[in-house]
Amino acid sequence: MAKLPEYFMTRLVTLRSTVCAAIVLAATASPALAYIGPGVGLGAIGTVIALIGAVFLAIAGFLWYPIKRMLRKGRKPAEASRDNADD
Repeated sequence: MAKLPEYFMTRLVTLRSTVCAAIVLAATASPALAYIGPGVGLGAIGTVIALIGAVFLAIAGFLWYPIKRMLRKGRKPAEASRDNADD
């Protein structure tokens, strides 16, 4: 088996110890015994929906305006020729 450089060995040991610590902490966690009422639940759901909507609208805005600009540039020569035909 090929030897790994010392840098990778220390990273591997650090990763392994971090994973072991996370498993131990997750296994020994006690429940919070907290009650989340319907108002907080609906507020959380509304926040998630608003966040998803904002991301969708941001993506749509970044895509729509360049497409709209390209469509207008493509239409301008045709409109110019119609305007000259009316004179």
